Amino acid sequence: MVSLQISKIIKYFILIFFAVLFLTPVYVIIVTSLKPLDEVSLSSMWALPSSIDFSSYAEAYSKLAPNLMNSIYLVIPATLLSALLGAMNGYVLSKWKFKGSNTIFTIILFGMFIPYQSILIPMIQFLRTIDLYNTIPGLILVHVVYGLPITTLMFRNFYANIPDAMLESAKIDGANFLGIFRHIIMPLSITGFVVVAIWQFTNIWNEFLFAVTITTSDQQPVMVALQNLSGSQIVQWNVQMAGALLAALPTLLVYIFLGKYFVRGLLAGSVKG
Repeated sequence: MVSLQISKIIKYFILIFFAVLFLTPVYVIIVTSLKPLDEVSLSSMWALPSSIDFSSYAEAYSKLAPNLMNSIYLVIPATLLSALLGAMNGYVLSKWKFKGSNTIFTIILFGMFIPYQSILIPMIQFLRTIDLYNTIPGLILVHVVYGLPITTLMFRNFYANIPDAMLESAKIDGANFLGIFRHIIMPLSITGFVVVAIWQFTNIWNEFLFAVTITTSDQQPVMVALQNLSGSQIVQWNVQMAGALLAALPTLLVYIFLGKYFVRGLLAGSVKG
């Protein structure tokens, strides 16, 4: 009994240690963002501010507001489209078996292993050809296409646990391909959509390489604008930290309000019977 309590204490000590270690950068970011610029220095980065100053947040928001809206215009349609197309791909590849379906699925998955850097030049040339370079729709197209492999994989694995007998019954009742998908598959895959949506939302919101190469000036998402906050001569670290918190806030809120559904969706189908 005593050894069990000691092991539990050691376990909690280790967990608390790693939690503190993980949250230390967050503490530094918050404290620095609340300091006036003359108090920001490497030697005093652990010290609390002498007075709480929110001016850095106001300045960061004024500079990032247009780019925050660009990110919203980007991430919402890109997430919805990639989730919907991934769901349809997963539905076809898991429940409508046909000759070559496994080969097609393998080819789609191969897109997950293509490095971003290797396709930048042809991608930019293609976007210029179709007049979508330096536009939010062009960036949406890129993220939807690049997100299809992972969303297809997620939904295919999710739909594999749906009984085939349910779909056969719908076919007997006269339901067609889209009817089965709309009335049976989609209502059963809400948790799957939540998982995919959170995954895509986070990846697209935080993505930098495509954003910085495809868009310029007023079309740039918030992550590119955040990098531009550093300036060329004097770095206002308090404004930088405030901007980082503002840029991270949407994804943080998504995980706070939908985190339990994310875990539930990941575990869906892992236990049978």
